[in-house]
Amino acid sequence: MTTAATTGPAVPGTARRLIALARTEALLLGRNRTAISMAVIMPLALVGALHEMLKANRALMPGTDLHSAMLVGLYLTVLVFGVYYNLTGAYVARRNELVLKRLRTGELTDWQILTGTALPLVVLALLQVVLLTVAVGVGFGLTAPRNPLLVLLGLLLALAVLVPLAALSSAYTRTVETAGITTLPLTVLTLFGSGLVVPFAGLPDQVALGFRLLPATPALALLRTGWLGSDGADHPAGWWLYLPGALVWAALAVYAVQRRFLWEPRR
Repeated sequence: MTTAATTGPAVPGTARRLIALARTEALLLGRNRTAISMAVIMPLALVGALHEMLKANRALMPGTDLHSAMLVGLYLTVLVFGVYYNLTGAYVARRNELVLKRLRTGELTDWQILTGTALPLVVLALLQVVLLTVAVGVGFGLTAPRNPLLVLLGLLLALAVLVPLAALSSAYTRTVETAGITTLPLTVLTLFGSGLVVPFAGLPDQVALGFRLLPATPALALLRTGWLGSDGADHPAGWWLYLPGALVWAALAVYAVQRRFLWEPRR
């Protein structure tokens, strides 16, 4: 009885503090024109480039709807630039301003602080995914996804990998200005190694195998398979092979954050 009375209000209190932190982050995000541009304008600016790139690779995607493939590429852009890149900069900024250090003296746990900081960008990314789907559907016409649940699972697992990777990247980023440099390797590898823009079928076997082992590729392959019905190479093992890979990478990224994340600037 005593335990129940003591711990009962803890969940709503935690949720309230988490929402308050996320609301503050959302206000700061709204004032950051660079972050908003990367999150909102970048995917729209890349529509033409993605369309031409997919047209050039159309021979490698027989029977695939080009506009659906373009939409999947836009999802990738939103996840990489809107979440991974922007969130890395957000963690660095809050760390250097000693905001994270002050938050740790309060009632929020470490993971609640990291989650509250990420929440506005994650919600914005999911809203963009919905809006892009509607826009491409109205403007170009879309075939229905082969497996909508697999699309949703791929999106959520991609976020589960990229959010902790952003926290991990912030540990190796001294200033917000250098975030573009420290995030560049993973950004490039994720964009071109995901199979969403350049299908695996157009790559040498050894290169395709290496790309399949990248952190975000399993989750993104699930996303592509859910929309298009294949991972770009008709992998004989089927889509389920990517599920444990995505879960393993998410767990490894979380573990690395526990070991490496910096809560205050290096001295």
